[in-house]
Amino acid sequence: MRLFMSNDELKIKSSITENRKIFEDKLGLDVSFDIGYRTIIVLGKEVDFYYVNGLVDTEFVTEILKKVIEINDFEENENKVPEIVKNRLANHQFEEIQSVDDAATEIMSGLLVVLVDGKDKAFVVDVRNYPGRGPEEPDTERVVRGSRDGFTENIIENAGLTRRRVRDENLRLEIMQVGRRSKMDVSIMYIDDIADPGLIETVRSEIEKIDVDGLSMSDKTLEEFILNQAKTPFPLVRYTERPDVASAHLFEGHVLVMVDTSPSVMITPTTYFHHVQHAEEFRQVPFIGTFVRWVRFLGILASLFLLPLWLLFVLEPDRLPENLAYIGPSDEGNVPIVVQALLADLGLEFLRIAAIHTPTAVSTALGLIAAVLIGEIAIEVGLFTPEIILYVAIAAVGSYATPSYELSVANKIARMALVILTASFGVLGLVLGMTLYALILTRTYSLNTPYLWPLIPFNAKAMYNILFRVSVPIQERRPSIVHPQDDKRTGSGPDSE
Repeated sequence: MRLFMSNDELKIKSSITENRKIFEDKLGLDVSFDIGYRTIIVLGKEVDFYYVNGLVDTEFVTEILKKVIEINDFEENENKVPEIVKNRLANHQFEEIQSVDDAATEIMSGLLVVLVDGKDKAFVVDVRNYPGRGPEEPDTERVVRGSRDGFTENIIENAGLTRRRVRDENLRLEIMQVGRRSKMDVSIMYIDDIADPGLIETVRSEIEKIDVDGLSMSDKTLEEFILNQAKTPFPLVRYTERPDVASAHLFEGHVLVMVDTSPSVMITPTTYFHHVQHAEEFRQVPFIGTFVRWVRFLGILASLFLLPLWLLFVLEPDRLPENLAYIGPSDEGNVPIVVQALLADLGLEFLRIAAIHTPTAVSTALGLIAAVLIGEIAIEVGLFTPEIILYVAIAAVGSYATPSYELSVANKIARMALVILTASFGVLGLVLGMTLYALILTRTYSLNTPYLWPLIPFNAKAMYNILFRVSVPIQERRPSIVHPQDDKRTGSGPDSE
């Protein structure tokens, strides 16, 4: 088998025999069982069909084959076979290509490639029917009231779900292929007259610079190329599986990135406060939405600071006021309190990881084991004190209340670091840890966007919109952080943020 071809050989030939040899080598027809190949004689000329069995609509391919075979019954002009075949390939998406590499990529993407003897171009027909599930509500972004559809692993379906909500002729979905071997379809999505051209060009150029054999983990691998994730544990893009959330960010001026085979869409750029908002807040009246948001904020703060603060009071009980003197274990047990806190926190992480890998049918049994065998017996033997279990559990609930899974894990790491610093240096350690946490967030940028905006740099109106769920008619301007070309959302209103 030849590994290299000259530039001349990479072009489709007019001789179908030569093309057949090239495609046999390139596609591995004699090795791969799922590569479909069919030759039909049309008015004395050979016509070859290439496709991948598992990626095409079998009924559609069969219908096209029937239409081409019928040419022998209704046509007689042997000199116009390519033109006749072209007219019989009835499809809403049709293209002619000259490159063998392009043809091979189209075949591997699920399209039908047709070669006609005497024609130095290939006909490409879109007959894709990717295996996958239907749109379902995402498990991590459920709402009490609202739409129940969600993105799937099919980029075509995801584009349709978005266009259903954004019926704007300025919505653009640029597509490119990333990976020398995977040739993964990647789409940049934005509204042309809203999104910042500089942001669009930045995202586009970062994707075009990617030189890798394949995107093994689709959007997550792409994220690591676009953004420098090695410097911070905090998420620099927001993932969503909800078309309504994606559409809302498009209207604000964000640029979205979709990757085929992934049900998640990347939203860029994002700040820390993008990761603490949830669709449920916008499915309730503003007053209720604000209440839900504050409860969520409280949970996030508890997941970060409750355990180290409690540990400080246990280690230095003289700092407690008299009316809070009950805080702290009456019996510290057989294990140092700091070790208990870290072990309990790690134990909950073990259970979370185990739950991910546990089949649904036995997940209830896992919960019983965790609650009875581990929790109760660990307290009875003196490994943990009951108060440790209480505060670690509250911190864990706060982590689960965090809308962004990536942020909740980053905050868990920060919490454990705060516990260690507090145990080592007391009040100074807690203050030092909180200061470092704030400094890391302050020095973090997502595509040149300050991560703590609108707190740092401070923007009063935008910060008000973070703290309170404002009614949509009052939000007359788009967030200034994305530098929208058209910052007006409704009629005339106050100055932009």
